[in-house]
Amino acid sequence: MTVDDATKLRELHDAHAAVVWRYVVHLTGDPVGADDIVQETLLRAWRSKRILEQEVDSTRSWMMKVARNLVIDNARSARQRHELAVDEPPERGEPDRTDQLFESLLVAGALATLTTEHRSVVVHAYYGGRGIAEVARELDIPEGTVKSRLHYGLRALRLALQERGVTR
Repeated sequence: MTVDDATKLRELHDAHAAVVWRYVVHLTGDPVGADDIVQETLLRAWRSKRILEQEVDSTRSWMMKVARNLVIDNARSARQRHELAVDEPPERGEPDRTDQLFESLLVAGALATLTTEHRSVVVHAYYGGRGIAEVARELDIPEGTVKSRLHYGLRALRLALQERGVTR
């Protein structure tokens, strides 16, 4: 853009932008959207060099027509037809936890098939996050017994899950 074009564009803006903006606000009721439409109208006028050469009245008439057409195009656009204005933003949705729920029900069912001794060791170790020594102290059994019950309990749990269709 040359200095001369920039000057003409500034003059075009000064002469017509406020009038076009009021016209668009009158049509749409949206001052923010009117800014965008006026900007696009000015851009189209700048691209159309012959508009810059016309007289003030015919330039304003042309800009009003372009602005009106932009308002109509915007109203017909898919974005406008599918968006709904709301007073407050919607609440943030939470991720779907259905899979987690079914997995926990599946594991709970498989745990229910274990003997009480095996289940208590597995639950203390894995769900409680405790080590062998801590489980042994809490259940008042030797560490070797904890290791053995944990081994056989996990083995029985794996079989129970396989029976329910869970595969590795």
